[in-house]
Amino acid sequence: MTLSTRTRVLVTVLAALLLAGAAVAYAASARSARSAAEDRRAAAVPSGPVGGGPRLQVLTNGLLSTVSRADPGGPREVSRRTCDRAYAAAGTVACLTPVDPLGATSLLVLDASLRERRSVPLRGFPNRLRVSASGRMVAWTLFIDGHSYATTGFSTQAGVLDTRTGRLVKSLEGFTITLDGRPYRNPDVNFWGVTFTRDDNRFYATLSTGGRRYLVEGDFAAGTVRTLRDNVECPSLSPDGARIAYKSAVGGDPKKGWRLSVLDLASGRITPLAETRSVDDQAVWLDERTVAYALQTSDGTNNTWATPADGTGTPRLLVPGANSLSPTDGS
Repeated sequence: MTLSTRTRVLVTVLAALLLAGAAVAYAASARSARSAAEDRRAAAVPSGPVGGGPRLQVLTNGLLSTVSRADPGGPREVSRRTCDRAYAAAGTVACLTPVDPLGATSLLVLDASLRERRSVPLRGFPNRLRVSASGRMVAWTLFIDGHSYATTGFSTQAGVLDTRTGRLVKSLEGFTITLDGRPYRNPDVNFWGVTFTRDDNRFYATLSTGGRRYLVEGDFAAGTVRTLRDNVECPSLSPDGARIAYKSAVGGDPKKGWRLSVLDLASGRITPLAETRSVDDQAVWLDERTVAYALQTSDGTNNTWATPADGTGTPRLLVPGANSLSPTDGS
């Protein structure tokens, strides 16, 4: 290697190290600023013993917390477990937490006491998370490229873990796709927003390809999905398995925002909900009559709202200063 070649290599290495250091420093600075803002918001959140009875799990400034279902705006018990996304069902708590600022993420599967049962290393930024009603299946979505469904050129990766058998599928993109009744394969395929049926095998999710977004029904054991209808994103199956709450792009254009609706699977009837603000979240069913979802204010505060599933009434603030809600009493 000549002197000039060694010099070029050294300069390249130093430049790479400087860029990496700048990225880490920027991420640390951003985390510090975000933590300060979260600390200010946390001071306004009432904390203390919740008492007995059914509860709701939420994230309070990134910390796993529980609130009384009877008094969701009241005191909450805040743990020290940090997550970017969380969900719980039947004693299984799932938590997506970033490991480093360059996109390494860990899926943590915890028990009801928040003791770790399994950790799965992933690559991407936390976006969606669900646990099946039995607590057996855990499904997640990560952003690989981009950070918003309203932008072009984003890429997601949706995966599933069967906690009973240990089967791990890190990407649904390997599943066989049937689109409009015909076999389909395209490198631009993306999946997100998985929700499971009661049998822990069938599921619904969003499939994006060719500039369109579809509701798909999947068979985990068979490794297949088929499209059902378009412009349905982030489906959430009702406890009775008969309806799906979802967001749809206004005029088919995500840049215009999303509206919440409920789809009756048997009849195909669509019921727009009373929430008219743009909701970029995977809704959660509190019970057969009510869905909940997160909205973020201009200062970055997350609040959880609820609205009737039949399109009547008006939205109400359910849990202030919280997101990633899930009922923990099995309903």
